[in-house]
Amino acid sequence: MTLDVLDFIAEKGGNPEAIKESQRKRGHSVEVVDEVIALYKEWIRIDFELNGLNKEANGLQKQIAAKKKAKESADGVLEEKKALTEKIEETRKRAKETEQKMRTTAGNIGNIVGKGAPVSQTEDDNVTLRTWHPDGPNAQVEQKKNILAHHEVLLRLDAMDLDRGSKVAGHRGYFLTGDGVDLNHALIAYGLNFLREKGFKKMQVPYLMNKEAMAKTAQLDQFDEELYKVTGSEEDKYLIATSEQPISAFHSDEWFENPEKQLPIQYAGYSTCFRKEAGAAGRDMWGIFRVHQFEKVEQFCITEPDKSWEMLDAMVANSEAFYQSLGIPYRVVAIVSGALNLAAAQKYDLEAWFPFQGNFKELVSCSNCTDYQSRRLEVRCGLKKQDQTRKVYVHMLNGTLCATERALCCLVENYQTENGLIIPEVLRPYMQGREFLEFKKELPKSLQRKKA
Repeated sequence: MTLDVLDFIAEKGGNPEAIKESQRKRGHSVEVVDEVIALYKEWIRIDFELNGLNKEANGLQKQIAAKKKAKESADGVLEEKKALTEKIEETRKRAKETEQKMRTTAGNIGNIVGKGAPVSQTEDDNVTLRTWHPDGPNAQVEQKKNILAHHEVLLRLDAMDLDRGSKVAGHRGYFLTGDGVDLNHALIAYGLNFLREKGFKKMQVPYLMNKEAMAKTAQLDQFDEELYKVTGSEEDKYLIATSEQPISAFHSDEWFENPEKQLPIQYAGYSTCFRKEAGAAGRDMWGIFRVHQFEKVEQFCITEPDKSWEMLDAMVANSEAFYQSLGIPYRVVAIVSGALNLAAAQKYDLEAWFPFQGNFKELVSCSNCTDYQSRRLEVRCGLKKQDQTRKVYVHMLNGTLCATERALCCLVENYQTENGLIIPEVLRPYMQGREFLEFKKELPKSLQRKKA
């Protein structure tokens, strides 16, 4: 993933100052932009030198041919050609190394921050754009002290087993059991059908990606903090952290020559996701809110360059409509520039209300990555025009519809009663028509009650 290297070069129509300003908004290094520019100039200088050497070699080759034709000795010219060939190889190596260093350095620079992203380095400055409550625009969320936390509801429903999960799978391991499986599958099936009705094509993706493909769609720090590496008899592979990763590579090295007719493309991705959560030690330790393995229904969209911001709004609206249909209070927030990942130009989160904890927590993230991913994946857009000097790439966007285990936590905390769980109306067709699940067991006496 990267910006266009020519964006750094003013003489080539680039705007390095815009990149520097974007880096400031992210709280990232500005000096690295100058490093890329210096490396580009050095690469061009070496390449110019290489072209000169190649011309010189061609001249010597012509001399050798002429001498041989005249049946004269070409030994002296051959020696000169041999020395020149070695110099060419050394220069070609320097050019390749300099280009690689330039592209690697540029790859550590984030996408240009969108105009709508609040500029700040602390997520305390995330901007709430709107809120929604099932009881109407004047209704207020409130913390409830006399209810159970989400993991306690699931334990009383006999819907999950954390102790045996930890015994078998280690930290953050879990089993879903009984109605927990049904509820999880209901959210998956409903989510996929919800998107299908909005024109999305369902897609179940590979859970393993080879390193080359993953490197084109995942950030460098994800390999250390997020991705699980699987070593086998063949090449190493990586477990996906989201269906966004394989779907983004689905059209790699393809060219949408007629984008007006071929785009947009809207995929409803479904997969199990695997994450180390290496940077989340001590966070969200209750139940199955933050785990190493979970299911997710994802929106992934491909658009023409001038249509991506409109699509971002549509994807956020889809997520809002989904949680409105479930009757869960939420707010939509614009994420600050300093919290954006490298690929995202702009991101909106949907945070749902957890009444026991008295907090809004993220259930959805929607991002416009513009052409940051598609450039590395070589997903082109439109036929080349006569005056066009650069390649044009599609824009790619991703957005959660439903990370089902996390959504399940929110659902049970909001829909619990003294005796069990009310099933949201839209999920009942996927729950054998049932409307209510009764508690099946008491909380273990050894369980330490959580305080909000």
